[in-house]
Amino acid sequence: MLQITPHMRLLVAVEPADFRKGIDGLVRLCKDVLDEDPLEGAVFVFRNRRATAIKVLMYDGQ
Repeated sequence: MLQITPHMRLLVAVEPADFRKGIDGLVRLCKDVLDEDPLEGAVFVFRNRRATAIKVLMYDGQ
């Protein structure tokens, strides 16, 4: 279960992501395309090409 607090930022990617890349590929998208550090505490939401699935990337500090 994700606990989203009022001070967290929620970033939703507009372009579809390639889910075959796994978590490392999503982290690379955060850094290169979105120009954000995934370790800063933001919540990133990605969807696949057919818009049938989503993945949420969040670092909780542990």
